[in-house]
Amino acid sequence: MKGMTSIDCITLEVTDPVAAEQFYSDAFGLGKEVRLRAAEAPTSGFRGFTLSLVVSQPSIVDALVGTALDAGATTLKPAKKSLWGYGGVVQAPDGTIWQIASSSKKDSGPDSRQIDEIVLLLGVSDMAASKRFYVDRGLTVAKSFGSKYVEFDSSSSPVKLSLYGHRGLAKVAGVSPEGAGSHRLAIGSDAGPFTDPDGFAWEPVA
Repeated sequence: MKGMTSIDCITLEVTDPVAAEQFYSDAFGLGKEVRLRAAEAPTSGFRGFTLSLVVSQPSIVDALVGTALDAGATTLKPAKKSLWGYGGVVQAPDGTIWQIASSSKKDSGPDSRQIDEIVLLLGVSDMAASKRFYVDRGLTVAKSFGSKYVEFDSSSSPVKLSLYGHRGLAKVAGVSPEGAGSHRLAIGSDAGPFTDPDGFAWEPVA
């Protein structure tokens, strides 16, 4: 079934699921799209992916960054205006990097904590190979910017998927691109199980 591949959830592997559950509940109020499970898999440095919360206006970015920091996150990039909008980057206590962003540069409505989209950005070493790999598994490319960035169509998907060059994504996140060991991430979908060229694991949704 072409174009039907959707990501239902992502599972973050964390050393302390109870603490992580508390953090995500306090920080973002995330629902069933983000799951947690215990893992002791060794990991160091950049894990090769970030998660993005897309919201409608800067005040929501500030509110979510604020609750994340209050709940124990650290700032990688303070929220500020940029060419494409307004956003900041924080790192959760479990090590996951979160970008919180709005394409709007000014507030247009009342403040809510509504998250419009969750986007999983995978840092890949060979964009052409990874793009081909995912297209072969039923994903449809929505936007593509050469070797820099690929966004897949996911109109029906709770979590959107984009590919970035590994170094480019680390730069966006504000961290060094070096990293080793487990990604500590599993992607839950009707398309799995498989592992992509960069070692990201997809699994069926339980």
